[in-house]
Amino acid sequence: MIIVERTDPHHSQATALLKQSHALMQSLFPPEDNFYLEIDDLVASNIHFFTARVGDEMIGTGALMVTPRYGEVKSMFVTEAARGKGVAAALLRQIEDTAREEGVSLLKLETGNILHAAHRLYARHGFTECGVFGDYALGKSSVFMEKPL
Repeated sequence: MIIVERTDPHHSQATALLKQSHALMQSLFPPEDNFYLEIDDLVASNIHFFTARVGDEMIGTGALMVTPRYGEVKSMFVTEAARGKGVAAALLRQIEDTAREEGVSLLKLETGNILHAAHRLYARHGFTECGVFGDYALGKSSVFMEKPL
């Protein structure tokens, strides 16, 4: 059974997953198109950081950053061995539930243009493409999506 829970990003397993995610993004995209949050940034008061686990093993991460106008999905990552097993969907459901609890009426996200499995996941959950938002620049590697709640 997949358990999704709020976690300190400095937990050793969470940190290891975040470092894997950052390394993957660095291998796929140029530095100017990497917008992940550093581990220390994920403990800010406006960020809810979650991990997914099976038993004692953490297998995925996701976060909600609450801003005055919307919530942003951040730090979505699932280990290669756990992909396709509902882990990302479980994380995304938790992020959406938390956003609703926080009074957020719109979720937004930025993802990489070649991350097609992520595009399909977000589309299945009701996200549609939108324009650039927040502090992002319109980069050649970015896809922006949103979902009203």
